[in-house]
Amino acid sequence: MARHTPHPDQLPLNWSDNEAIEVIVEQRLAERFEAESFLWRFRLVLIETVMIGLLVLVAGLFLKQPTMLVLRGSVIVAASCLATGLLLLSLSAGTAKLMTRLRRRQGK
Repeated sequence: MARHTPHPDQLPLNWSDNEAIEVIVEQRLAERFEAESFLWRFRLVLIETVMIGLLVLVAGLFLKQPTMLVLRGSVIVAASCLATGLLLLSLSAGTAKLMTRLRRRQGK
């Protein structure tokens, strides 16, 4: 097998400082995973909101309650679930950022 020769415009990689490269890679991965985790939690909040709203709607209709009353109750429950979920998301994201800043400050 022939060895692959790098393109002349490609920057050469210096693998002598392996520890520094690992720290950089881990830091970038942590930032990426933190951003992705927020999106996944947001999706879960939306799914929960829809499920709880539908559960209230179906239960109300199954119990033969007035339709407009059931719809209003379902919307109110779903809206409060969404508001609570978004509040929890923002608090957890803020806490994570605060902890990251504190860790960086302690490391210096």
